[in-house]
Amino acid sequence: MSQYFQIHPRNPQKRLVHRTVEILRDGGVIAYPTDSSYALACTIGNKNALERIRRIRRLEPHHHFTLVCRDLSEISVYAKVDNTAYRLLKALTPGPYTFVLKATHETPRRLQHPKRKTIGIRVPDNPIAQAILEELGEPMLSTTLMLPGEELPLTDPEEIRDRLGNQVDAVIDGGSGGIEATTVIDLLSSPPEVLRVGLGDVSLFENA
Repeated sequence: MSQYFQIHPRNPQKRLVHRTVEILRDGGVIAYPTDSSYALACTIGNKNALERIRRIRRLEPHHHFTLVCRDLSEISVYAKVDNTAYRLLKALTPGPYTFVLKATHETPRRLQHPKRKTIGIRVPDNPIAQAILEELGEPMLSTTLMLPGEELPLTDPEEIRDRLGNQVDAVIDGGSGGIEATTVIDLLSSPPEVLRVGLGDVSLFENA
């Protein structure tokens, strides 16, 4: 069975955050809260953990995972950010947005779009997610916790534990989660293109 950590949604306990990060560094998969919904995550360099997430969600081989980053400076390590993209990222992060950008050489090729060489990146506005990222010191590879055949992500951490207790290494209980996905914005288009309308406000792009 997975470990189950009840972490305060506004003031995460450092001891539990540290234990969560130890699990990630040991090659584990976690279920954790974000500012949009619960998600699955592992470290970016662990292929076995990545394949476990694929099996849990029964994902296609070319499914695009998201790099979840702490801040703008971390984004710039893994994605190419020009001045226009920087201004938008600064205005919209942290928040419930996923941005499509050109990947840098620091991003493993298996995580990039095979043709466009892009990567989806986001900075969540969630204290628990931010505390984990700060302790980890690098981005997490992440995808929404939506199980095969279901139309909405799981929202109840106790249900997540009951249903995935043998498939993930830790469930982070940060309270009830949301069901709406992030807004996805392609920053390679000119003007930037909204690929999916989700929780994030798209009014900045309506008159672009």
